[in-house]
Formats: sequence, C-alpha cells, structure tokens
Amino acid sequence: MGTVRKTITLTDKQDAWIKAQIEAGNYTNDSEYIRDLIRREQERSAEFDAVRAALIEGEASGKPAAFDAAAFKQRFNDHDMMQF
Repeated sequence: MGTVRKTITLTDKQDAWIKAQIEAGNYTNDSEYIRDLIRREQERSAEFDAVRAALIEGEASGKPAAFDAAAFKQRFNDHDMMQF
C-alpha cells in the first residue's frame, strides 16, 4: 500500500492533545495517531452503513406482524433450557 504525504493545520489545543497521546505512550508519532483516528472513523462509518442497510431492508420487508411477548418469552425459555 502506497503512502501519501499530507499537510494539515491544527489548533494549538489539538496539537497539544496529540502530543499528550504520544507522551502517554499511546502512539509513537503524529501520523500514527491521525491514521488511527481515520481507521476508527472508517469502522464507525461501516457499522453505521450496516445498520442503515438493515433498517432499509426491514422497512422494505412489508408490514410488521404483531409481537407476541408471551410466545417470545416461551421460545427464549425453551432455548435456555436446551443449553443445560
């Protein structure tokens, strides 16, 4: 995987925060910290997209059936008993 050099502008407060993370031993340098932020945002975005897709699929699946709480509890208890 190739790399690209970027120049970014931070506030003094943001720069101090990154330096504190490095000094605490959480990261070895500024670039590692920024890459980790991007990776975490990519993961969060993928999770958000998966939830959105599931919601769209659920909405498109048609009219919902009535929820029977007693039947649900019974199925849960039956499944729970099969564990033992």
